[in-house]
Order: sequence, then structure tokens, then C-alpha cells
Amino acid sequence: MTCRFLFFALFLVLVPRPGVAASATTLDEVLAELQRLASTVQTLDSDFHQEKYLSVFKDMLPADGRFYYRRPDCLRWELTSPMSTGFVLKGERGRRWRDGGGKDESFDIARHPVMGIVARQLLAWTQADFDRLRRDFEIGLIDRTPVVLRLIPKKGLADGFLDHLVIAFAPGGRHVHRVEVHEQGGDFTRITFHTTRVNEPLSDNLFDPS
Repeated sequence: MTCRFLFFALFLVLVPRPGVAASATTLDEVLAELQRLASTVQTLDSDFHQEKYLSVFKDMLPADGRFYYRRPDCLRWELTSPMSTGFVLKGERGRRWRDGGGKDESFDIARHPVMGIVARQLLAWTQADFDRLRRDFEIGLIDRTPVVLRLIPKKGLADGFLDHLVIAFAPGGRHVHRVEVHEQGGDFTRITFHTTRVNEPLSDNLFDPS
């Protein structure tokens, strides 16, 4: 799994119901409401469609996958088409895989700095921990109904790669509808979530790190 794939995974966030209050007009109020809503969520799972735009080819490269989360620290992120690749995290232990002859690899995030960063950032997004996220990004409010955020990385985060992120929530704020990862140089990745399910039972097997 490439570092670039891992970096995309940091920003695949689903923030749940029932919607950002109409009275939340400032950025701080909007983020506080999203964080309040996220605290009610025990599980999330969603399908997604990913499009990678390469400016040199003027073309879009499609992919599809699934995302799963169970409170407090279980995650699974995987591409299912046109290739199978992904990772699962349960507490401090994890496993990652890639098709094409590659074998599964187990890891401990305490001994694997890259996956430790992935785990902390992805959990921060899923749990709407904006206090933590503000350490790495300048967050701006593009729109309130529905909520659209623009995130600019602070100096030292993904230097030479990331220009900015756009996070667009579905109407009502129940979950993220679209994530855009804009790279320096014009390339970008757009991920659109669909068929999102909140607080439904998830099998323990989904998060098996062995």
C-alpha cells in the first residue's frame, strides 16, 4: 500500500445525524454541533465511489470501496474495485493487504509510525475531533446548508503534496457526501459516499487484525 493511498484514507470521514442546527452560523458553532452529533454514533458503514483526476492525462480513474467504523477504535477502509487493497485497525493492532500477489501484513501501530498517523487522523475525523484536526489544518466554512468545509494543511503536513481538502456534508449533516483531496500541481481525488448506515450492528470479523 503506498503512502499516497494511506494519506487519502486519513480524510474519509462520516459524521452522523440528525443535522446541523439552523442557529449554528459561525465556524465554531458548526464544528461544535458536528462534534456533538458524532458523539452519539457507535457504528458507521458506507459504500463509496472514488475518482482520481490526473491532469497530465485529462482523465478520471474510477474505483469503488467500503468504509467501516465501530466506537471507540475499530476501523476498516478498503478499495474493492478495480483492485483489492485496504487496512483494518482494532485498537493498537492492525492488518493491511493488497492484491496482485501481495500478502497480508499485520502490524502494531506503536511500532509503525505511518499507520499510527493514519489511525489517529482517521479516528479524529470519524469522531469529529476538530480540536485535534485544527493542529494540522486551517479550517474554513464554505457553506452552512449543507455544510461544506475547506481545509488547508499547516506547514509541515504533506509538504509538496497536498494543497487543500473540501469536505461536503449531505443535507441535514447526517454524513459526509463528498471528499475532495486537491494536490499541488492540479491532480485531485474525489470520493462520493452513498448508502450510508448509522448505528447498525457490524460483525467482529470486519475488524479482525490477525
